Amino acid sequence: MATSFVVRATHAFDGQRFVPDGLQVQVQGDRIVAVRPAHAPLPVGLPVLDRPDTTLLPGLIDTHVHLVAGAEPDALSLDAGRSADQREQVIRQSLLQQVRAGVTAVRDLGDNRFAVVDRTVRDDEPSVVGSGPPITSVGGHCAALGGAVSGVSALRAAVAERHERGAQIVKLIVSGGAMTAGSDLLLDQFEDADVRVMVDEAHRRGLPVTAHAHSVSAVQTCLTADVDAIEHCTCLTAAGIHTPSEVVDALAARRIWVCPTFGRLPALPPSPQAIEVMRRTGMTLDARFAQVGRLYAAGVPLTAGSDAGIHPAKPHGVLAYAVGELVRSGLPVDAAVAAATSGAAEACGLATTAGRLRPGMVADLVVVDGDVERDVSALTRIRDVVLRGRSVVVSDSERPALS
Repeated sequence: MATSFVVRATHAFDGQRFVPDGLQVQVQGDRIVAVRPAHAPLPVGLPVLDRPDTTLLPGLIDTHVHLVAGAEPDALSLDAGRSADQREQVIRQSLLQQVRAGVTAVRDLGDNRFAVVDRTVRDDEPSVVGSGPPITSVGGHCAALGGAVSGVSALRAAVAERHERGAQIVKLIVSGGAMTAGSDLLLDQFEDADVRVMVDEAHRRGLPVTAHAHSVSAVQTCLTADVDAIEHCTCLTAAGIHTPSEVVDALAARRIWVCPTFGRLPALPPSPQAIEVMRRTGMTLDARFAQVGRLYAAGVPLTAGSDAGIHPAKPHGVLAYAVGELVRSGLPVDAAVAAATSGAAEACGLATTAGRLRPGMVADLVVVDGDVERDVSALTRIRDVVLRGRSVVVSDSERPALS
């Protein structure tokens, strides 16, 4: 790979706003060294990846994935029976599927016994922010991943272990979940005081906390405990979604990151478990989109994360569909794409290196066919991916020019 080259596209998104006339981005080593208008003179003597009728963006960031899950039915439970070598094969394929979809960083929020946290990312794989096994109750949602604990001392020890093993965030399972047999989304798994113990212990060690929460009471527990982020945040009741105004106001005032975990292949139905939840509670997708739009309108910071890997409709690499569903929820296209770039980078602790096209940032770039500002589905049409300054996905014979 040349130590310096230029990527030029007709349209661009810089991580926060669209640049209608496009940009050229100069890469040297693993960094962006210059960002210029597309029509500016090109640097003399540098290879150029010239892409008319495309959009150039920062690499996408999926803020909620499960790399040990290979998109089988009941994928999280299935992983418990794998050998370490088999698990590594699944993790490796999950990461390659992500990068082929333009995702250059992921936040893994539930591995099995630190399999993701302990491994070293390879040159052709996205960067990884990992939580290790989610902390859950004995027999609770995701207990098969090895993070089940009980008792105050064990809760503190679980957080300490994640810090010592190098996890970059702590994931708590506060309510039940659909993808674990026998678990109930409407029931909470921990008392308020227990969640507070874990959050305080994590914050004392400098670790942020994100919490899986579906029920209204679980979301309220998260607010009481001062978590940094909430996954799902469905605010589910026996009669569908109900998000109290005081919950919306608190999420916005405290700037708590919410990941709705949107994104699935549109040709496939939701999982049978999700369909059963909708049947049981009367929840609809339209109501969910309306709720997320309400959160955005109130100023709640949102990230794009897909819960990738947990089911055939949610394989790795569906983040573009999550962005599209944010738009369907009422977010402007620039805000939805920012939720998968600069906003996602901030939520994952990567704001100084990822999520924007600016000098000094890591050279993670994606080029897609079409104009994303006018057609957000263009994010599914990946043309090129540059990962830490290396061209890892290229659509045609341009590759030799960059090698």
